[in-house]
Amino acid sequence: MKNLLLFFAAGCLGAFANSLAVWLFGSTEISSSLGVSIAPSLTPGWLYPRIVWGGLWGLLFILPMMQSKLLMKGTILSLFPTAIQLFVVFPFKANKGIAGLELGLLTPLLVLFFNWVWGVVTALAIKISK
Repeated sequence: MKNLLLFFAAGCLGAFANSLAVWLFGSTEISSSLGVSIAPSLTPGWLYPRIVWGGLWGLLFILPMMQSKLLMKGTILSLFPTAIQLFVVFPFKANKGIAGLELGLLTPLLVLFFNWVWGVVTALAIKISK
């Protein structure tokens, strides 16, 4: 139970870092300079669900793989929320096409990067906490 709570909390922290990265790229127009239309406002309504989902994704760290290579594990596990975002959320929930390509051709690359931030911050939080 203790590990589940730790993984959830670490995932929430990772999601907060991910959200700040997404917001920062949008507010500094990095995303738009790459031709990607992702520039959310940093509001509670946008942030809270992302943090909760990040915590739920953090539960993936319970999987018994690469315990000694936590950063690599975070990188690999970040591919799961990336795949869901690109192949479920964008096409079916947000109507932005497969991989969110309607938002720009580099959208998949940015999503991969942002979720990598989640995975690495989550892994570091777990490593520091143990």
